[in-house]
Amino acid sequence: MSDHDFVSGGKPIGIERGEGPYLYTADETAYIDAGASFACTPLGHSHPAVVDAVCEQVENLIFIDSSYPVQSREDAYASFVASTPDGLDQAWFCNSGTEANEAALKFARSATGESKIVAATRSFHGRTMGALAATWKDKYKKPYEPLAGDVEFVPYGDSEELAAAVDDETAAVILEPIQGEGGINVPPAGYLETAREVTDDAGAALVFDEVQTGMGRTGSMWACQNAGVTPDILTTAKGLGNGLPVGAVAVRDWIADGAASHNATFSGGPVVTAAVHATISTLVEEEWPAHAAEMGEYLTAELEAALGDEVREVRGEGLLIGIELKRGANRAARDLAMNHQILALPAGRTVLRLLPPLVIDEADADQLVGALAEVVVSES
Repeated sequence: MSDHDFVSGGKPIGIERGEGPYLYTADETAYIDAGASFACTPLGHSHPAVVDAVCEQVENLIFIDSSYPVQSREDAYASFVASTPDGLDQAWFCNSGTEANEAALKFARSATGESKIVAATRSFHGRTMGALAATWKDKYKKPYEPLAGDVEFVPYGDSEELAAAVDDETAAVILEPIQGEGGINVPPAGYLETAREVTDDAGAALVFDEVQTGMGRTGSMWACQNAGVTPDILTTAKGLGNGLPVGAVAVRDWIADGAASHNATFSGGPVVTAAVHATISTLVEEEWPAHAAEMGEYLTAELEAALGDEVREVRGEGLLIGIELKRGANRAARDLAMNHQILALPAGRTVLRLLPPLVIDEADADQLVGALAEVVVSES
């Protein structure tokens, strides 16, 4: 077993290049990247605006730490904050979604003076010790216990259980507006509003983990905007740099004013922030979130019509779609890749996750539907 296999698990398809929603092997076999490499490429692969911004920045300055003002960083801060819901006026860049969630938990504890974190069953917030403590699945946590304490889990989507768990000792409630790794779970109407109300009443911070749901994927720039709920802290990563490793935290002023010192050496490096600014600017100016809403509606309707009773459910928002199968999702993902040149992702044992780049069109969607129909019917 190679080091790569040990760390991340290898796949038997060697990828040489990417363009738009497609990935290509050395012999130019094209694959639809229906997982957008875990939602990391909302504009598709090697988007010209991002490539140009990164190349220009690399020629001028690859790195300087965040204590020095750099134009690409200032531009990225401005575009990121402008893209977030009103009231989230301060931001910090980091290197990943895990780091963003670590920072969010630290900021919440520092600003409130409390320690208790309320998280949800089936949640996933990262693999470092603090974010991992707020992650539900034992398979991620058991080998590393004991983790950071004072975390209480409540059933995702249950407003009464959430309200009962939040008290005066609560520093934060951390939730995904739609759960990704846990199975593309969409909360019932009113759930996020309840989270806002109970954290306000308790003086706790409401943290929305938009690492997977953000960057236009659900039809709005941020999934919380679909519910009309603004958190105290919003975290994101994955698609923020359209493939480059970068995360971010946006906070309300009361969080920023109460947060203790926190930083990272590579926070907001010039190259990744050039990618951030180009990605956000392109998403907003070319209205790709609206396209995601339109394509998501089309793809979901076509999937429901084609798959019918062969699956338990098709659910999600925009181009964050989960198909709950009657059999294993890993096997379906393998068959899609090996027999239909489509790269999809499991989300748990029975849910197939579709997170295609937002730039897909109806022809791509039709190809996805046709392949899924063949795979699902052949396994039923």
